[in-house]
Amino acid sequence: MAIIDLMAALMGVSMGFLAFLVIGGISGVSAWIFYPGPSQGFRPGKVLVAFLLGFIAAAGSSFLGQYLGFFQSGQILEWASAIFASCTVACVFTALTK
Repeated sequence: MAIIDLMAALMGVSMGFLAFLVIGGISGVSAWIFYPGPSQGFRPGKVLVAFLLGFIAAAGSSFLGQYLGFFQSGQILEWASAIFASCTVACVFTALTK
């Protein structure tokens, strides 16, 4: 029984990390690509920074919301806050650098 609980706990942590990496990365890159305004072409460094900022914002909002007691891991509000935070941070970064 303890092995199953340990496996569930470890898989929940690793899957959360991967999910935030995907959600934050897609949000960051999407904000960079679809944000209106003049672009000076494809800049891999800036796109990578947008990807990483989206990931950090998604993970940070999840951990902060759980710490403050707004939601538990896996709830819909956690996913909504992660998506909102990553989109917001990525759009602000893109607006400042484009």
